[in-house]
Amino acid sequence: MSGTGVRRPRRRGRSASSSRWLQRQHRDPLVRRAKEQGYRARSVYKLEEIDRRFRLLRRGATVLDLGAAPGSWSQYAAGRGCRVVAVDLLPMRSVEGVRFLRGDFLEEKTRARLHRMLGGGCDLVLSDLAPDATGRRTVDRLRAEAAAEAVLAFASSVLRPGGALVLKLLHGADTLVTGMARPLFGRCKLVRPAATRSGSTEIYLVGLDFRGGPAGAETGGEGNGG
Repeated sequence: MSGTGVRRPRRRGRSASSSRWLQRQHRDPLVRRAKEQGYRARSVYKLEEIDRRFRLLRRGATVLDLGAAPGSWSQYAAGRGCRVVAVDLLPMRSVEGVRFLRGDFLEEKTRARLHRMLGGGCDLVLSDLAPDATGRRTVDRLRAEAAAEAVLAFASSVLRPGGALVLKLLHGADTLVTGMARPLFGRCKLVRPAATRSGSTEIYLVGLDFRGGPAGAETGGEGNGG
């Protein structure tokens, strides 16, 4: 899913890396399966596995999907009977049962609008977002770490007691963020779903039974409880 990074100008032609990506997509059985089942991305199977293991998505629950585009996680959550609020920097085609906000989650004005859209809070925060990669390992780790901390802080301001969090992390950022999450949740688990690509360094933090309390300075400002 998309992240929160700066847009890049389009280039003419196709780079070697994009050609390799397209070839990999054509060979990937999960890409074909997602198309056959009407999902917009293969990443849906990561959420499906996490949901099957932890039973997170329950009919009538309110779910916040961060970094939602192209929308497969929102599709899955709505299909499970959840009320979904989704946000992404990129546009996303509408999904029945999903309210979508286009904006940069890392901007305060976007987070304030999300508070208003959620009203009384939510039961589950999903985050598959990640900043655009620069190719510099230390820089990418620090950016991913900062984004994950922002998600954790925001989640702590909107989750209802007993709520849950699914947060994508990159290797190297997991230790610090998991340590920050442990006091906020009854249980924290690190999960690498089977659908994760073999060369990926991503892992998911699953926080269960939210206890309440802040993680960082996020308070929701004027939008809280609107």
